[in-house]
Amino acid sequence: MPIKREEIQEIVSAYKTDSITVGVLGSHSAEEVGVSAKSMGLTTVVICQKGREELYAKYNRHLYDHIIILDRFSDIIDEEVQEKLRDLNTVFIPNRSFSVYVGYDNIENKFMIPIYGNRMILRAEERNEERNQYWLLEKAGIKIPKKFSSPEEIDRLVIVKVQQKKRPLERAFFYASSPEEYYRKAEDLIKRDVIDEEGLKKARIEEYVLGQKFNANFMGWALTEVFDDFDFVGFDDRKQTNLHGILSLPARDQLSIDVPIKNEEIGHYGLTMRESKKPMVYQAAERFRRICEKEYPPGMIGLFALQGAVAYDQDDPEQKKLTFYIFDVSPRIPGCPCVGPTSPEMRRLSLKYQKYLRRYGYKEITAPMDLPMLEIKYAAENNELERIVT
Repeated sequence: MPIKREEIQEIVSAYKTDSITVGVLGSHSAEEVGVSAKSMGLTTVVICQKGREELYAKYNRHLYDHIIILDRFSDIIDEEVQEKLRDLNTVFIPNRSFSVYVGYDNIENKFMIPIYGNRMILRAEERNEERNQYWLLEKAGIKIPKKFSSPEEIDRLVIVKVQQKKRPLERAFFYASSPEEYYRKAEDLIKRDVIDEEGLKKARIEEYVLGQKFNANFMGWALTEVFDDFDFVGFDDRKQTNLHGILSLPARDQLSIDVPIKNEEIGHYGLTMRESKKPMVYQAAERFRRICEKEYPPGMIGLFALQGAVAYDQDDPEQKKLTFYIFDVSPRIPGCPCVGPTSPEMRRLSLKYQKYLRRYGYKEITAPMDLPMLEIKYAAENNELERIVT
């Protein structure tokens, strides 16, 4: 049975507000969480899986006041572990690894720890859920690439998004311009043991948008009367293995090798957008915020990302209008460490929230993750933690 928000609010109401601990699973963006939490004077706890703890327990030990090492990430739902987290007054930050390795059923039904953000919207990231991210985008009236229900419908360049067979966190994309090419490439990937038939049945086939990719990162505030509705924090794009390795080769060499392309994200880089085009990005975020409030109350709390590309509107025959097409949503902290040092928005947000920063003895916002920590700190000191957790 799903955990009710009131149950979590009751737990957090008993916390000692002068000793709040920020918790995170030791993967994905745990370093970002640790840096910002410690910078804001908050205590930290990281939950690691045995064999994967070295980055946090050894090389970045200074970022975490408490380290819990489990046999499996999913053991975090064990009552003994949860009791320890509650004793630490833990407010937990969900990342992608938390969703994948702990699982939505456990998160929604068994994880009795206050989550900063909206635990019920995490499931919407999965493309095969009924009320998923695409459903939300369509209801919000946001431009998304054309979807094809079957390979037989393919009449233009498409990208096929398939979960990898052996790596649940990663997908193996491939491209096709016809049904024949689709089946040929799919069969090849199955033979190479990259994907399987089950994953292919659940694959999403969508028009490939020929434009510059922009991952737009935002902060959705819970305490809107104190801070704001939402803030844009900056753009990033991703580097993939082995895609970018292949793209770095001369064209004739690319054609001479026979290697399945994998879009496994391995790095990030920051970029900016012409100011005249940025309003459409803000407008998309505002629409997304409103639909999330309606369909997944209390809505989108914390950092989130709308991942897309700017291209000429496919419905405009004269190709004069640029549009922000969104093809992925991260309804939790996106994990984009490059945004802090590369985004001019950080300086603007430092000016915007200067009085709160000065209040806590800080000069500036240096990374997107500072913003959730600022809200957690403010909520704790003003007895409003119940409003920012689910």
